[in-house]
Amino acid sequence: MSREQRAEIPHSRPTLGQEDIKPVADVIDSTQIAQGEVVYRFEQAFARKMEVGYAATTSSGTAALHLTLLAMGVGINDDVIIPSYVCIALLNAIRYIGAVPIMAEIDPETYNLDPDDVRKRLTSRTKVVIVPHLFGLAANMESLLALNVPIIEDCAQAVGSTYHNKHVGTFGHAAVFSFYATKVMTTGEGGMVISNSKDLIDRVKDLREYDQKNDNKIRYNYKMTDIHAAIGMAQLDRLETFIERRVEIAKQYDQAFDPLGLQFPPKAPGHIYFRYVIGFGTDSRPYIKVLREQGIGCARPVYLPLHRYLRLKGYPRTEKAWEQTISIPIYPSLSKEETHRVIEIFIETFRKITHD
Repeated sequence: MSREQRAEIPHSRPTLGQEDIKPVADVIDSTQIAQGEVVYRFEQAFARKMEVGYAATTSSGTAALHLTLLAMGVGINDDVIIPSYVCIALLNAIRYIGAVPIMAEIDPETYNLDPDDVRKRLTSRTKVVIVPHLFGLAANMESLLALNVPIIEDCAQAVGSTYHNKHVGTFGHAAVFSFYATKVMTTGEGGMVISNSKDLIDRVKDLREYDQKNDNKIRYNYKMTDIHAAIGMAQLDRLETFIERRVEIAKQYDQAFDPLGLQFPPKAPGHIYFRYVIGFGTDSRPYIKVLREQGIGCARPVYLPLHRYLRLKGYPRTEKAWEQTISIPIYPSLSKEETHRVIEIFIETFRKITHD
C-alpha cells in the first residue's frame, strides 16, 4: 500500500486551486483589502446566481442569521422555532437577541424540519421559523410556507440546491448562507443574506458596520473583506462543477452500498449532497471508531442536538438520528482513488462489525 493510500482521508476538505489565488493576489496588490468594490461585486453576482433581488455579505453565517433576525424585528421574548437536529449556531444567534428558541422535531427520512411538528408548536408569540436545508437537501417548503409564519431559510449547507426547480433561499422572507472553510463553497470565513426585500437588506447592511453613523444605535462589526469576497467570486464561478462532483460521488456510494440495506440520503431532485449521511438502525459509535482507525474521517453529522444542550426531554426522532447516523467524506477534492478507498473500507467495516 502506497504512502498516499495510507494517508488519512479527512471528513471535510475545502476545494481550492489556482483559480482562487490570482483574485486574492489582485486584491492585495490593489491595497484595498477591507470591504470595498469586490464585496459589492460578490453581492451582485450571488444575487444573480440565486435569482433574487438583493444580497448582503457578512463575516460569517452566524452573523448573517443574527442580523437577519434583527432586521426582521425579532427581539426579546419572541419565539423562534428551529429544529433540534442542527448546528448550535442557530441557537446562539437567537440567544444574542434575547429571543426564545423553540425546538421542533425532524422528518426521519430527510432529517429536515417536520412541518406537522412545527404546527403544534406555533403560538401567538411565534415570530419566525428558521428552516435549515440540512445536508444539501431542500426542506418541505410547500408545507412550511402553508403555516403562514415568516420564514428564514438556513442555506448554510445548501447553496445551489433547488426545490421544485427553484433555488433554496428564495422561498422565505430571507435566507442566510455560510462560506466557512468546509462548506459547499468557501471564502474561509464569511456569510450572506439574500432577500427580495430591499428594505430588509438595507437594514442588514446598516447593522453590519458601526462607523460613520448619525445615531448611536447598537451595530456590529460583521463586514466581509475584499480578500474573502475575491475567493467567493472564484468559488461561485465553479459552483456547478462542485455540485456535479458531489452528485457523482453520491451515485458511486449509492451503487456500492445498496446491498447493505442501510438508510441512505434521499434521491431527490436538487439534492447537492453536502453530507452523505448513513443510518445504521443501531448505535453508530462502533462504526465511527473503526473507520477512523482505518484512516477514514467520519462523524455524527450534527455534533449534539440542541435539546440536549438545553436539557429538554423528548425528541425521539432527533435522538434516533443523532445516535444512529454517520457522515462520510464527500467533497469535490475527494479523488477517485480516495472515493474507492472510502467505499472499500466502509464495506469491510460494516461486514466486520455486523458479523461480530
